Parts: sequence; structure tokens; C-alpha cells
Amino acid sequence: MIEDNASIAAAVRTMLERRKYAVDLAADGEAGLEYLLRQRYDAAIVDVVLPKRDGFALVEAARAEGIHTPILMLTALDAVEDRVRGLDCGADDYLVKPFMEEELFARLRAVTRRADRPVSDTLRAGQLEIDAAGREATVAAK
Repeated sequence: MIEDNASIAAAVRTMLERRKYAVDLAADGEAGLEYLLRQRYDAAIVDVVLPKRDGFALVEAARAEGIHTPILMLTALDAVEDRVRGLDCGADDYLVKPFMEEELFARLRAVTRRADRPVSDTLRAGQLEIDAAGREATVAAK
């Protein structure tokens, strides 16, 4: 059995890479948030017990910044209160360690499948707004 977070992270990374996922591994919650803020990901797997910023705070901060990346919390914290807190802070799913590899991938498929559904036909970047359905683009509301 894998005991420490670094070993678990390495094992999960190996599982993901074996299935041809591209993986970025953050050493702590601050680095994880920076990754989410700088790059678009298909999904993020976040542990709760992280140095510098725990997973709950990381997810809350990402959501507050408008990050819509599907997030799966993967953690040893198995109390109902922890699972509820994880989902309430913005995680899309919560999986308790130890876990079976097939369940991890089933949950990843589920959260990414839900994320594929468009939330809005409007795309925004700074003052640029594109309404795909209406086929209009505006800059500074003009």
C-alpha cells in the first residue's frame, strides 16, 4: 500500500501517463492554483492535504477566479463532512483513497463528459465578447 502523498501522487501520475494523459504535477496548493490560472486543463485531480494551500482552499480560489476546469478531489479524508465540504467548495466529484484504478478513470470520464456541455454561447476575453449563437462580436460593449 502506498502511504505518503508524494508516493500517491507519483502512482496516480503513472496511471494517467500509462493511459496517455498529459500530466502536470504541482508540489503544493499554491503551485496547483497557479497552474489552473495559467493554463486550460481538461480536468484537475486535487488532494485536500497539500502544503501552503489545502485542496479546499485551492478549489474555492480557482472557482472564485472563474476557472471551470472539472475538478476531482482525491483524498484520504473520508468523513461525510469532508466530502460535503469538497463538493460545496466547488469540486465536481470526490474520491476517497484507497481507490481502484478503474473507478478513478470512470470518475474522470464522468466529470469531463459533463464539462463538455456548453454553459454559454458567449465567449469573453478582456473587453472582447463573442456571441456564437448570435454571430456577433463586440469590444468594450460596441
